[in-house]
Amino acid sequence: MEIAVLLKQVPETEAFIRIADDGRSIITDHLQWVVNPFDALAVEEALRIKQDHGGKVTLYSVGNKKTIEVIQTALAMGADEGWLITEESIVKTGCCDGLTIAKILAAAVKTNGFDLIIAGQRASDDANYLVGPAVAEYLGIPNISMVIKAEITDGKIRCLCTIEGGTATLEAPLPALFTTQRGLNQPRSASLAGVFMSRKKPIYIKSLMDIGLDEKQLELPATKILKMYLRPERSRVQIIEGASPSEKAAKLIDILHRDSKVI
Repeated sequence: MEIAVLLKQVPETEAFIRIADDGRSIITDHLQWVVNPFDALAVEEALRIKQDHGGKVTLYSVGNKKTIEVIQTALAMGADEGWLITEESIVKTGCCDGLTIAKILAAAVKTNGFDLIIAGQRASDDANYLVGPAVAEYLGIPNISMVIKAEITDGKIRCLCTIEGGTATLEAPLPALFTTQRGLNQPRSASLAGVFMSRKKPIYIKSLMDIGLDEKQLELPATKILKMYLRPERSRVQIIEGASPSEKAAKLIDILHRDSKVI
């Protein structure tokens, strides 16, 4: 079974984000880059499916040469090979939105062939939930989102997914794409042996031309960042003292009337 995993490089979750002078991008010099946590779930699930059904796990990512580091991390987990689609014109800040990335990834996966595609439900940096379903749309295959359990039998995939207020079981013929949700699995850590083995695994650097695209086939971004800003600091909590609940209530009403002007 040919299993494709869509991979994104994101800043470490606990990293301190600083906005660049242009107001539309972030300063990256100090950041530690990691595999998107939801994509790590995808890698782990792909490896488990490979263990049960055989085949190969191929990673696909769009980015710059630094993205090779997170591809190597996933290879050390056990994936077989990686594809990095990179071109100066598409990796500059603001040149690609989710739809453009999805179109590039769909072309790359189609070029190499696949039976199943697994993607994170969203990236921890932009959280737009778009790329996985859009890849499925470009390829004309079924998409199942927010999966917490997946089983493959008789050329079909059956998934248990989270929905508002509960879960649903959905089934689709292969090839198909599904996106991950927390609870699907616990991603493994790369072993020392896995790290050494990953250095011998191939990472293919591809241009747009290599996957049958050129810049003219990529639409202008449907969305663009106009301004970035940090969340305002929360105001300090005021503790209301009083000898009794009624006294505290009276003080609270006075504060809401005098300071907040809400009553």
